[in-house]
Amino acid sequence: MSKNFEVSTLLDYYGMLLTDKQREAVEYYYNDDLSLGEIAENLDISRQGVRDSIKRAETILYEAEEKLKLMKNTKLLRNGLETIRQKIDVIDGLNMKRYRSNDINESIKVILAELDKLDEI
Repeated sequence: MSKNFEVSTLLDYYGMLLTDKQREAVEYYYNDDLSLGEIAENLDISRQGVRDSIKRAETILYEAEEKLKLMKNTKLLRNGLETIRQKIDVIDGLNMKRYRSNDINESIKVILAELDKLDEI
């Protein structure tokens, strides 16, 4: 994962831990691709102040992820859900070819409905 995308994602998870100026600076820098000079002008602070604010914010974001692991756990959850969906497709295919069981069909529907609920989280 590129650093830009990673910091942008961390901002989504932990942005509320930053000050307003830090959050704005990081959003401008990583999401809007503005230069330090442009951000400095928008926030009415020096270029060095912008750089320092971004570096402090990055440290806060990475430390929060290290402790809470929300981004990591979300990725693990999504990967697990995708694996379950793939295996359900295999089971459904086998059921259609060999067993033709209504009970299995109903169980698959219930499992897929539960997976859809988890996808919304």
